[in-house]
Amino acid sequence: MKNFFKIKKLKRNGGQVMIISLVFFLSISVGIITGLVSPSVREFRISKDLVQSRQSFFLSESGVEDAFYRLKNNLSVSNLSLPSINGGTATTLVTDSGYNGKIISSTGDLYSRQRTNSVSVSSGLGASFNYGVQAGEGGIQLNNNSSVTGSVYSNGPITGGGNITGSATSANSPALTSDQSNGSGTPDYDISFANTTGTQDFAQSFQVSTTSPVNKVQLYLKKVLSPGNLTISIRSDSSSSPSATVIASGTLSASLVSTSYGWINIPFSTNHQLVAGTTYWLVIQHSGTVSATAYYKIGANSNGYANGIGKIGALPSTWNATTPAGLDIFFNLYLGGLVGSINGVHIGTGLVGNAYAHTVSSATIAGTNYCQTGTGNNKACNTTLADPVSISMPISDANIADWKTAATAGGVYTGNILIDGTNTTYSARKIVGNLTVQNNSTLSFTGVIWVTGNLSVNNNGVIRVPTSFGTNSGIIITDGTIDISNNGSFTGSGNASSFVMALSTSNSTSAITVNNNAGTVILYAANGTINMNSTAEAKEINGYRIVLGNNANVTYNTGLVNQNFVSGPTGGWNISNWGEI
Repeated sequence: MKNFFKIKKLKRNGGQVMIISLVFFLSISVGIITGLVSPSVREFRISKDLVQSRQSFFLSESGVEDAFYRLKNNLSVSNLSLPSINGGTATTLVTDSGYNGKIISSTGDLYSRQRTNSVSVSSGLGASFNYGVQAGEGGIQLNNNSSVTGSVYSNGPITGGGNITGSATSANSPALTSDQSNGSGTPDYDISFANTTGTQDFAQSFQVSTTSPVNKVQLYLKKVLSPGNLTISIRSDSSSSPSATVIASGTLSASLVSTSYGWINIPFSTNHQLVAGTTYWLVIQHSGTVSATAYYKIGANSNGYANGIGKIGALPSTWNATTPAGLDIFFNLYLGGLVGSINGVHIGTGLVGNAYAHTVSSATIAGTNYCQTGTGNNKACNTTLADPVSISMPISDANIADWKTAATAGGVYTGNILIDGTNTTYSARKIVGNLTVQNNSTLSFTGVIWVTGNLSVNNNGVIRVPTSFGTNSGIIITDGTIDISNNGSFTGSGNASSFVMALSTSNSTSAITVNNNAGTVILYAANGTINMNSTAEAKEINGYRIVLGNNANVTYNTGLVNQNFVSGPTGGWNISNWGEI
């Protein structure tokens, strides 16, 4: 106001008044323009900062992904760096975390706008245990008052007076001998496939000697790095090559194949009848992207199989002779087998819990009784479903061989070991002899333990993995028998998803014997019998034959569906946590 009166007074001075007024109004205009432009400038700077921040975030994620890719493919994770992008860089650090775990952290930096991502990974061999009890062709016997809290699946009969809270499936089992077979021992040739588009798939023709339903096939395979899963199919013949007609098929998970040769079982999802003297093709199809660095090899010999020939190529129609010509793959083809049966078992609770088998007799079923024949049941057969087919065990012989290799790499001890009244910690090792844990002793192990003899846990002895395992589980393997009695038990890390698996490769009728609550344990004996005596308890059982005594119980834990075990050299890396810091 004071300046205004001053300007009014200056008007008497003629031209000077005009100049002063103009300067005054120009200053006002500049102020107005500055007030209007400043928010736009600030908005521009904010937008620029946001873009650069996002670019830093992408750099950070690229660093994490690069390191994780290297871990997955057994490449070096030292001296990690990414090419500069618009002047920005990513600094990546890989550090150890707990047992067989690592933390990958990467900081992206573009013009001092920094973003950091971190991922926690653990090495492990994944296995899916979908049933509280899973048995092979030997079947399951549930004695009076025994129980399974969960569902069961058996490639043999399910019998007895026990209770199953979930569903029960008895599949048609494969024959004990193969109808067609080729190859044993060390293969003369390795056939690589899934490594180029022209060698993506492999096919082997064959003829069966007996007209019978096909059940499963065994293949002698190994892998290089981490290729994708395989689809195995039987197809009819079309001009001496596989046709487009699929007769039976099955899926092979890449996790069951090792980097060393091993026989892998692949059950077929349908049991189509093959006719003797007719030419069929066994086709091994790679379902992922072909890779020159991640692929499969299958053992082969030259003209070793009289009833067919091998070809390499790609579905649907590109097939060529092998190099050298006339190679046949190592395989065993199984036909026939016993039909599935359930007898005398109580299945389900409330209205939930179905029976699945060709024949169901004298059973009480809460849900639906899917069968073709049977008598004495509380519910009649619902014949709308085909007979269930056999399924593979969740762990292959190749997986076990890898674990044994990892144990041996930790050192070999020759002689029997008795842990009595002490607390002991072992890293990975092979024990050529017996191992006994008893008298309030605790054996904590941080690597795979392989016992060539027998394992005994009794008198309050405990075998466990350390808390640093987190969600991972440990494994102890024996070639002999496993005996758990007198309050002997197994304990995971303390995490609800952590267990110990006690695995026996023995084909004995007493491969594993449990006389009490064995704790958070998975029992596995794919070749032998698991005996759960009165009041014995476990979390999960897999065996060729399983016998639950009076009052024995298996309580399935849902965390077993996706279970990671400490791994051998071919174990993958599993992501447990990923996020921005």
